[in-house]
Amino acid sequence: MTNTIGNRHGSAVVTLPSDLEILITREFDAPAELVFDAWTKPELVRRWWAGDRGVVTEAQVDLRIGGRWRWVMTANGGFEVAFSGEYREIDRPHRLVRTEVFELFPDAEAIGTLTFEESGGVTTLKILARYPSQEHRDAAIASGMEGGLQTSLNELEELVRQSA
Repeated sequence: MTNTIGNRHGSAVVTLPSDLEILITREFDAPAELVFDAWTKPELVRRWWAGDRGVVTEAQVDLRIGGRWRWVMTANGGFEVAFSGEYREIDRPHRLVRTEVFELFPDAEAIGTLTFEESGGVTTLKILARYPSQEHRDAAIASGMEGGLQTSLNELEELVRQSA
């Protein structure tokens, strides 16, 4: 279970900068290299991505331009949740651009741009997800993604703080 008492940065902030986009911003008490590694090393993804909503059963990462990634979890309700995509840009530890598909809705491929900005040992992670339509963006919001995201990022906070 995550100890959020020591989390001085609070929850991620979710905003809608355009009809096609969701922007998630969260600060972490850790260097950018550690936060970047947590997104790109399967053994670390397995430790935070499911949050308290299930168990990660697969974390594949082929970290190269054109390489594929796939993360799968079995949710607490017994159903499988799978996301996958392809890496388009890699600038370690500053920027990662990848496609992202929630496999239940393969036509709603989003482009995710993750930036890792470090200042004074604190890394600000920004995730900008751009969807093919407002309908797809709104469906992502309606799916409850923010609740899952918050618990996942809380686990990520614990992981990187312990490693820092």
